Amino acid sequence: MSPRRNRPRGAAGRAEERPEAGPARGPERVESWRGEQWTVRQLAGSTGGKHYRCPGCDQEIPPGVGHLVAWPEHGGVEDRRHWHTACWNARDRRGVRLQRSRNAPRY
Repeated sequence: MSPRRNRPRGAAGRAEERPEAGPARGPERVESWRGEQWTVRQLAGSTGGKHYRCPGCDQEIPPGVGHLVAWPEHGGVEDRRHWHTACWNARDRRGVRLQRSRNAPRY
């Protein structure tokens, strides 16, 4: 018995026919944070082998892990930051660049 196919067959599932939402990135949205407008884009995960550091938890985002990119509306490419999706959603409840020692409790 073979497993069920979860991907659509044929041209319906090809990413090149959907320019607003490619395989690696989703559509952009604008959110307000700290009195500033931020552009946010969901990423499915990179296969390029690049690691990013999340500014919300100061942990590494390894290649292939879905996350999001946020940058100020009037910022440039150098202002983009890669966040874990959960860290971005909790950005108002936690401090930026929270650092703990290895043996510190998580509470």
